Amino acid sequence: MPKVSVVIPNYNHARYLRQRIESALGQTFQDFEVILLDDCSTDASRSILSEYANDPRVRISLNEKNSGSSFKQWNKGVGLARGEYVWVAESDDYADKRLLERLVGVLDEEAALTFAYCRSWEVFEDGRQDRFLDVPLGFLDAQRWARDFHADGLEECQDYFVVTNPVPNASAVVFRKAVYERVGGADESLRLCGDWKLWAAMAFEGRIAYLAEPLNYHRTHGETVRSKSNRTGLDTAEALEVIRGILGRVAPAAADWESRRRQTAICWPWEIVRLHVPLGVKRAIVYFESEEFRAEAPGRLRFLRYLLTYIHCYPSQMGWRLRGINYFNALASLLTGPKHYPFLK
Repeated sequence: MPKVSVVIPNYNHARYLRQRIESALGQTFQDFEVILLDDCSTDASRSILSEYANDPRVRISLNEKNSGSSFKQWNKGVGLARGEYVWVAESDDYADKRLLERLVGVLDEEAALTFAYCRSWEVFEDGRQDRFLDVPLGFLDAQRWARDFHADGLEECQDYFVVTNPVPNASAVVFRKAVYERVGGADESLRLCGDWKLWAAMAFEGRIAYLAEPLNYHRTHGETVRSKSNRTGLDTAEALEVIRGILGRVAPAAADWESRRRQTAICWPWEIVRLHVPLGVKRAIVYFESEEFRAEAPGRLRFLRYLLTYIHCYPSQMGWRLRGINYFNALASLLTGPKHYPFLK
């Protein structure tokens, strides 16, 4: 059996696909299999995938109907995986040839590690790579992602996952398949924040590790899931759901947050707003100012008030039809509860 299963889920990324696959096949660590998935692409993706059909390291699985969820593809790929470790290598990213060698080495050294990840370059559509992807995390700790570390997963959830996703790109992560399965895999009901929820759940199971060497290249372009989801205006609701779940298991590290509040002159819930909410919606998040939110996850009425205010204040790209659907869904959440809010795909 291979040591690592490399899962490459693809949907309409033909222009990036060869570079992605070649950067996986060209790794210095060669004890792996590559599982190529396609979610019923409408571009030239399948033609490109077929070029690798005769490579003994490669298996190909094609959907005849679009699943509508990248996290369904993650679960499918991990289900097919035979390796001890899994690398979900997104089809529009690419990697340094030493990524597997370095991350597998870290995981092999400590059995308690649930996953290991490395630093990522941000690559723009014009080919520029002039900053690291963790730059927006600077408000948490300006130097944390500039050096290697091993960390207790519970503390990591208290300090970082309860605020935002400190793992900015899934393609930078290699994880233990057994832990992924133990936490139930990725939440397929989430459009954007399923990886955040997954990494937090895995962190609760043990320890995590980070390498400051930038071995991953994350491509930023207008057709990413994040870009598309930001245009619908419902990503903040997903973020709130993930945060609620983490708060249900652990309280934030109050002393650390008080120190950071003094450093940034801003309390931590507003940082959630800064990362996840367009400027036009910030006035909708008065909700986050209360001490009550810090103490416990919000109830249904407070969650409903947040959603209604958010939908009402969202910028004009949310048309009236979509706004009406979201008002209806928000009211329905009063009966079903926030965990069952039907996020628009």
